[in-house]
Amino acid sequence: MGSLKDQIARELKAAIKDQDRRRMCTLRLVTAAINDRNITARSNGKDCVSDDDVQQILAKMVKQRQESETAFEAAGRLELAQQEREEIEIIRDFLPRQLGEEEVLSAIDEAVSSVGANCLKDMGRTMSVLKERYPGQMDFAMASKVVKQKLAGQM
Repeated sequence: MGSLKDQIARELKAAIKDQDRRRMCTLRLVTAAINDRNITARSNGKDCVSDDDVQQILAKMVKQRQESETAFEAAGRLELAQQEREEIEIIRDFLPRQLGEEEVLSAIDEAVSSVGANCLKDMGRTMSVLKERYPGQMDFAMASKVVKQKLAGQM
């Protein structure tokens, strides 16, 4: 199947061929972000970006668009909010399936018990387990809040 970068490049070629302007523009932005990270990595003496790095870039792009969508809706710019939603869907095609709320809660319970966490001091280890087991599959900021509440005894 190849790397995630190769898959994005193939999808971009297909979008250009199909004259799918929204997909073409979005994938060009993704490609530019990956290339920027590649340049930065090489200038720091590191290898080119890995699929994990690409997933981080994509997750960040989704988050940026979600914030923009919210701002556009608040300002009454519904056509721009819709455009952001369309871009989010295109980018999410390349990310692993996101866990649902119940799955996230179950994963947190499993991580807490696997590290034997029972106080806030164990939060870092718990979050490390979640990030290792579920890369790109959950909103770790939200998961962090839930773990904190659970370890503080509020859940």
